[in-house]
Parts: sequence; C-alpha cells; structure tokens
Amino acid sequence: MTLADGSRRRALLTMAGSCATALLTRPAYAASRSTLRPLDAEQSMAFRRWFVALVDNQVSRPSPRWVHRDCAGLVRFAVAEAMRPHTSTWLQAMGWNRQRPRPPELNLADDQRGWARAWQLPEGDAGAYAPAIAIVQHNTRHVGRQRTTALPGDLLFFDQGDDQHLMVWTGRHIAYHTGAEPQPGDNGLRRLRWEQLLAMPDTRWRPLEHNRNFAGLFRFGFLSH
Repeated sequence: MTLADGSRRRALLTMAGSCATALLTRPAYAASRSTLRPLDAEQSMAFRRWFVALVDNQVSRPSPRWVHRDCAGLVRFAVAEAMRPHTSTWLQAMGWNRQRPRPPELNLADDQRGWARAWQLPEGDAGAYAPAIAIVQHNTRHVGRQRTTALPGDLLFFDQGDDQHLMVWTGRHIAYHTGAEPQPGDNGLRRLRWEQLLAMPDTRWRPLEHNRNFAGLFRFGFLSH
C-alpha cells in the first residue's frame, strides 16, 4: 500500500507525529495560492540548488534564523530562504560562510516568492506553517519509491503510524532533523548516505519499495521540473 492509495491518504490526514509540532497559529497574511505562478524549468533548477545548499548548510552550521527545529521545520525554512533575494545583508543574517560557493541567483517574481508562505493545509486555507504530513499530502506530488526517480531537493516521507518523518535528498546525502530536543553535542541534524539509510538496524526507516513505512519520494508542487 502506498500513500497514493485513497484509503492511505485519508488515514494519514488523521495522524500527527513529532514532525507535526510545527503546526502553529497561522498568520493573517496567508497567501492566496490561486494567484501564484509555478516556477519554470530554469527557476526550478535554481531553486533546487539553493534549497539543497541551505539544507546542507543547516546540517553543518544551523542558522540563528531557523527557529522551528524539526524535520518539517527544516524543509519550510530551506524553502523560505531559497526564495529570498540573497543579498549581502541576507548572507550576514544567515551566518553564511562567505568562502562557500553560492548557487546562481534564483530570479523570481514577487508573486512566485509567495510560495514560501502559502503551504496548503487540510482545512483548505494556506499559511507559512505546515506539518510534515500536510507538506507531503497537499504541497507535493508523488514521484515514486525508487532512488532512480529522485532529483536533488526531493523529499523522502516515512509513516510510522503515530509518527511521520521528512528527509531531504541532496543528490549526495539524505539530510534530516530527528525531531528530538537538542542535547549537548547533538543538535538533532543528520546527514547519511543512501546506503547508510538502507542499512538502518530499524528496518522501518529503510527507503525500500517493499517497506510499507516508506511512503516514497515527493516533489514540491510549485516546481515544473
């Protein structure tokens, strides 16, 4: 059974897990999704590069701007920051290592930048905050369950019944936040090779086609490629 099954999708709507803690009061300025244009192929590629760079940067050196630290929070934060103009002021505020190469700038119209605060929610409205399950069910499209279908910036989604979890494929690694509270020497961020995840002792976390807990790979709906 996959997330694409109707019964599965209805069941997932009723579940909440550690990643769902990011569902907060939605701001009054929630964007209207009907007015937002999807990113074209060139913009989609540039977005992927910024999104992946931001996720990698958080694993190496979390930005003080990132507040809601869980798996869904990492995804929302990287999407929002990827869509901002990346000025010198932004670099300083992010604590970005200026020696680190930056992707080419992502040129978006103002309405396209609105995607960062227009996550569709089960209730039908949209806002800047969404839990993992809402991100997957209402803001992405399913692209398969095999690694060969994944592009950098695609999401892996795991459903453990009472716990759902998002991870990000960067093209080289799988990056994620465990959802646990920070501990001395452990900020909850992880970066694993695909092969390492396949060898996880707890088989529920293996991204295998026959693993019922692995819902598959998902791509942001605002991307055209």
